[in-house]
Amino acid sequence: MEAEKIIIGISHGDINGIGYEVILKTLAEPRMLETFTPVIYGSPKVAAYHRKQLDIQGINLNIVNSISEINSKRINIINCVDDEIKVELGNSTPEAGKAAFAALERATEDLKDGLIHALVTAPINKKNIQSDDFHFPGHTEYLEKKFGNGTPALMLMVNDVMRVAVVTGHIPVDKVSKELTEQLILEKMTILNESLKTDFRIVRPRIAVLGLNPHAGDEGVIGDEEKKVIIPAMQQAEKQGIICAGPYPADGFFGSGNFSKFDGVLAMYHDQGLIPFKAISMDSGVNYTAGLPIIRTSPAHGTAYDLAGKNLASEDSFRQALYMAYDIYQNRIFSYEISRNPLKTEQRVERGGRVE
Repeated sequence: MEAEKIIIGISHGDINGIGYEVILKTLAEPRMLETFTPVIYGSPKVAAYHRKQLDIQGINLNIVNSISEINSKRINIINCVDDEIKVELGNSTPEAGKAAFAALERATEDLKDGLIHALVTAPINKKNIQSDDFHFPGHTEYLEKKFGNGTPALMLMVNDVMRVAVVTGHIPVDKVSKELTEQLILEKMTILNESLKTDFRIVRPRIAVLGLNPHAGDEGVIGDEEKKVIIPAMQQAEKQGIICAGPYPADGFFGSGNFSKFDGVLAMYHDQGLIPFKAISMDSGVNYTAGLPIIRTSPAHGTAYDLAGKNLASEDSFRQALYMAYDIYQNRIFSYEISRNPLKTEQRVERGGRVE
């Protein structure tokens, strides 16, 4: 393995969706191998099935048992599932859920052990993956449990024009106002601020904060969470040196294009941030899990069962997820190098983006 090329792991997600389509289409581009070494955690048999179904040319997989066997000039794949697994394109099956978890578990273990530098996850079905071993609403919460050390992760959606984070992630809407606290908002804003500086190399990030209620509460006429929770959290953030403004009414903020004036946006709940984000960049946006010592990105779309096997899925979002994982790894190295004590020459950046 070449020391200068980073290794990016790819978990194959739901085998009945478009995961393999976007993975294979992206990796079929020869320039990908010039930048990093890809390692798919999945199934050579399933990959071959999708490749034949979609008639994807110019891609050959190097089947290995572990990271120690990979070839830095090839697309590598580690088998994580039973060879007898059946692909049922466009359908949610228990077998697909088990296969998705098996690949994710193997990839995260290698990430934890420092054997890969970053992880890109193909979409999973949040229902069929549920089991005694995976009882989380999504990747973000699973990785938070694995790597968070008791601190929360932050779902951060990124495209060319905006970065949108959410205070509350995969929870029912009727629980949002109950979950929102001054401490939680401050915690998520702090993570966003640090990620913008370290992972995206923005020296003095400007963060826009959205209100929870329509018209940001209209000074208490349509709700008081802004006055009681959001504004106090912003005041505390400002005392810590975080540059933030708001709370803004979400509809007008996105509708007017005001988001373009900020480096990051902090939404209060999932759909408040993700609906405008995906409306603008469904095919090119990236889901980044900020606030963790490891690097994980994902395409912004889901399994898209309706497109599975039809050769209609766009690989743009997955391609951007790979590039972003690479860029964030390089940015973390840069941040570490400019901030470290020059006398401590024995320190280094390990795989997974961790500083040790």
